[in-house]
Amino acid sequence: MGEEISTKEAEIPQDTGELTSLLRQEFPDEITDYHSHRGDETVVIKRDSFEPVCRFLREDSRCSFEIMMDLTAVDRLEMNEEPRFEMVYHFKSLTHARRLRLKVRLTEDDCKIASIHHLWKAVDWYERECFDMFGIHFEGHPDLRRILMYDEFEGHPLRKDYPIDKQQPLSQLKEVDERHVYGRHT
Repeated sequence: MGEEISTKEAEIPQDTGELTSLLRQEFPDEITDYHSHRGDETVVIKRDSFEPVCRFLREDSRCSFEIMMDLTAVDRLEMNEEPRFEMVYHFKSLTHARRLRLKVRLTEDDCKIASIHHLWKAVDWYERECFDMFGIHFEGHPDLRRILMYDEFEGHPLRKDYPIDKQQPLSQLKEVDERHVYGRHT
């Protein structure tokens, strides 16, 4: 005798967590993939819905993600997967004691995504670092410029196609107007 599965159970796979279910309910056409591992949920969304989903995650009381912990990019060039880039965001809710990983895939020829610095102030330098290392453009960022490499540096060193032996332009050493001693006596 075969077991019968209710219609509701058949629609939602077993690895769908509470947050994934909530996002699928609120943004049904924007979720492209999802999974859960050891209680941490990962949701892949379309680029155009990124800012509204982030706003929902921060402001809706069922989510209450007060902290954007980290963001990075993945260059999937050597994986032979399209689109080439994947943005990865890690959020933390202190209120509900849970985390969420949000991913957005970006094509190489349109490598840009909305900035979310207006939702979480800490995002400012993370986005600058990702811009500097991967060349991802964050639309609406108030000060998108290099943060780790010098201004004359050419290219983005964490891209998989960045030549390992690339020679960079030399930068002139800048004079320092004053020197701080920091409490030491000479």
